[in-house]
Amino acid sequence: MALAVIAALAVAGCASSASPSSSASSAGGSAMSVTGNAALANPNLDTGTPLGNRPAPDIKLVNQFSQPISLSQFRGHVVILAFSDSECTTVCPLTTESMVLAKQMLGKAGDSVQLLGVDANPDATKVSDVLAYSRVHGMVNEWDFLTGTDAQLKAVWRAYDIEVQIQAGQIDHTPALYVISAQGVLEKVYLTTMAYSSVTQSAQVVATEVAGLLPSHPKLTSLQSLATIPPQGPGTTVALPTVSPADWKKTGAPTVTLGPGQARLVVFFATWLTEVSDLKAEMTGLNTYVKAAAKSGLPALTAVDETVTEPSPGAVTSFLGTLPALDYPVALDKTGRLADGYGVQDQPWLVLVNAAGKITWSHDGWVSVAALEKAAKSA
Repeated sequence: MALAVIAALAVAGCASSASPSSSASSAGGSAMSVTGNAALANPNLDTGTPLGNRPAPDIKLVNQFSQPISLSQFRGHVVILAFSDSECTTVCPLTTESMVLAKQMLGKAGDSVQLLGVDANPDATKVSDVLAYSRVHGMVNEWDFLTGTDAQLKAVWRAYDIEVQIQAGQIDHTPALYVISAQGVLEKVYLTTMAYSSVTQSAQVVATEVAGLLPSHPKLTSLQSLATIPPQGPGTTVALPTVSPADWKKTGAPTVTLGPGQARLVVFFATWLTEVSDLKAEMTGLNTYVKAAAKSGLPALTAVDETVTEPSPGAVTSFLGTLPALDYPVALDKTGRLADGYGVQDQPWLVLVNAAGKITWSHDGWVSVAALEKAAKSA
């Protein structure tokens, strides 16, 4: 019997230039008792759908090192299995981060948990593709990211009811994450929602499920409320920390303030964009906009690193250390609340905000400086 519960669920856009994807609807009809009513009422959190304790279909593919891997070889370990696009810039990085955090929350007991990914991009199925994704997300030695031939991948997608579509050159797929018991039994499936602020919450829900399957039933190393986290939109004044003291010269303080009172161009990005674009050139190229903005009175520029999806806290500092000096501040969105408030659906995501704190223009993907100037003048 197919996993029919998944077949009817939403797909999510994953391509590097994808249009804003529709958020996956919550499948949480049967949440764990620990989640409570607050979690059930949280639209950004899927509390999981039980799968009837059926055997998990076996998977036989190769990982990022070209090594043959099968799901069945991990009997004795609880498996967290995600279907991820190897070039995804939308929802997959959120899933990847939540997997890592879930294992970390289990402490030493996490040694009995295996993280697996299966490529869900039919146009990027080479071993080098899954290795590149693993590298930029700091996952090379944290999981096995599996790929194979077109026929092999399609067979796995069918077995797990993963819908994969190519529309207008963009990849959409079901953003599913499965928890499989040490006995190889399907326990629950979760859908990742396009909400940056809920990454840690999603990890906590998955970790709690996994803890219940481990013999030691470990307590999680950290807990937080699973209630909806309020976003921080452009109508709210928010002080964000900047990356380094070099930025303080631009802002006069170790923070940068966004919100009403000043028109601004906000560029959301993450360092893992190096996999799919020339991030160094794009970031340094924005210096040209800064000079034009100062000359023509256009909105000032602030870049915001979506830190909640970075492979490490210091990733953005290390990356910026490889660049020439930037003429604009780079701030850190450590909670994801700013990204959610500004409606970020992809990376990079460009937003123009007027002095009243209203979004007047947004764009998915990099554009030329000339196009930025044109948008800023007409917004």
